[in-house]
Amino acid sequence: MMHDATELLKRAFALTAEERAELAGSLLEGLDGVHDDPEAIEAAWNEEIARRIEDLNSGKARTVSWDEVRRRISSKLA
Repeated sequence: MMHDATELLKRAFALTAEERAELAGSLLEGLDGVHDDPEAIEAAWNEEIARRIEDLNSGKARTVSWDEVRRRISSKLA
């Protein structure tokens, strides 16, 4: 399954910016019904943000530079 997703991602990145935006919009629309309660969604995001900030402050999580992230993505797509 992961190989299929990686291949699909490669093909998606080959699209124009406009085509990628349309694709992203279509994928998000496919989630309709999953996010019916905006207040619950906002509360969940606020909890997640607080958790991530705590993880960073405590040293549990570490940051990665954009160059490193880009290198990792490129190596997976190669």
